[in-house]
Amino acid sequence: MADADEVEVVEVVVAHRERATLRVGDVYLKIDADRARTDVEVEAMAMAPVPTPDVLWRKPSVLALAALRGSPLGRLGEPSTASPAAWAAAGAAVRALHDAPLPPWPGRSRDVFAAQLAAECEWLVVNDVLPDNLVTRNREVAEAALRPWTPVFIHGDLQVAHVFVDGDEVTGVLDWSEAAQGDALFDLATLSLGHEEHLDDIVAGYGGDVDLDVLRAWWSLRSLLGVRWLVEHGFDPFAPGCEVDVLKSRM
Repeated sequence: MADADEVEVVEVVVAHRERATLRVGDVYLKIDADRARTDVEVEAMAMAPVPTPDVLWRKPSVLALAALRGSPLGRLGEPSTASPAAWAAAGAAVRALHDAPLPPWPGRSRDVFAAQLAAECEWLVVNDVLPDNLVTRNREVAEAALRPWTPVFIHGDLQVAHVFVDGDEVTGVLDWSEAAQGDALFDLATLSLGHEEHLDDIVAGYGGDVDLDVLRAWWSLRSLLGVRWLVEHGFDPFAPGCEVDVLKSRM
């Protein structure tokens, strides 16, 4: 019988009705009933010019990935302890991704985002989830994001918890199932969501001109689109520093 000290602990990293991620020692097991998402994740990691986890094996519905060195750049709703240089390195990694050749599959169009925005705003108001003036103001802000953009290779879900750093170095980026062609500012907005104090560092690392008004419009749009999904999947968008606080900050 193995010594108790040698027994690996199973850690539930995230779990909801669509998918779950478990960690066992130095291996992450991603379980997803939608095989198309896993197909995208594997292909996107192979194409991306930034560090990604090694794929150890894959079977139907399960993807095994090697753990990344370091720790997440931050978490939504919590102060980040990462250095300004680490945030700048994350910005530089995003630039490298956006400069890479496009993936062959498209992402969401402006029309799709506009339809989703209208539907979610109606749901938030009809169900008294958020005050009408809060929704109306953020919808006005969000509409600035729905302008024409030149598609780039985007991660599509570039939350701070998906970027791992060790010191000032980016050691890897996780969770590529939403990767697609899309707006560069969508990724930058997702990375900086709830961490506005690090926006200057991200932009410095990214380089070039960044339209901060459009980036902030994506903060509103992403937050409005996220509230219902988070509530229905057992997360709390009302927690301090999270999506609802982001929306309130636009007032």
